[in-house]
Parts: sequence; structure tokens; C-alpha cells
Amino acid sequence: MAKRVLAIGIEPGNADYSAFPQLTPELVRTYIDAQLLRLRDLGYEVTSCLIDLDATAEAGVTAALRDESFDCIVIGAGLREPKERLLLFERVLNLVHRLAPGAAICFNTTPADTAEAVQRWIDP
Repeated sequence: MAKRVLAIGIEPGNADYSAFPQLTPELVRTYIDAQLLRLRDLGYEVTSCLIDLDATAEAGVTAALRDESFDCIVIGAGLREPKERLLLFERVLNLVHRLAPGAAICFNTTPADTAEAVQRWIDP
């Protein structure tokens, strides 16, 4: 049976790109879609959970975690930076810890290295 992965990240249209002017919401979405496809091609079952930056973020993560069980949860770099998102990142991380205690947790560094982050912790 294929290993199940949940990919949590910021909805690209809601991200702040001021620190990365070379990125656009469309480009980030392209990277995300390519990584999800790559994970599927590697044999993983993948669910994407793109969240807003407001109170609905926790509800979206909670719903995803309650709907299915996962072997690995990757949390995107956009959720960890800038430091103004620290509280949201902590809330998401604690939801993952509470609702998916058996899942490995990993982090990508860009929208382009999600598969490598997952592969560090689980095999397909």
C-alpha cells in the first residue's frame, strides 16, 4: 500500500512575495503542482492542504487531518517564514502533533524540494 502524504502550505494567492520578487502566485502554484505530481510518480498518495492566513487556516488543517490518516506531513516554507507567521506555524504544528501523532513531520525549503523532504522520512 502506498504511503500517504499531506502537504500543508499557504495558498499562493495569499502569500507575501516582497522578499522574493522573482516569485509570483502562478509560479509558486506551478512548483507546488509539479511537486505533488512528482510525489505521486514516486508512488505516494498525496493530499494538498493549501490554507489562508486567517482563522480558517486551522479549520482547513483540522479537516484534512480528520478526514484521512497520513504517514508523513510536509509543512511548506511559506508557513514558517516570515516570523510574523510564527504563531500560525505553531498552531498548525500543534494540530499535526495532536491529530496525527504517528505521522513523520518534514519541512521543505522551497516549493521545488517537497519530494526530497518527504523522502528523507518515508519510502513510497
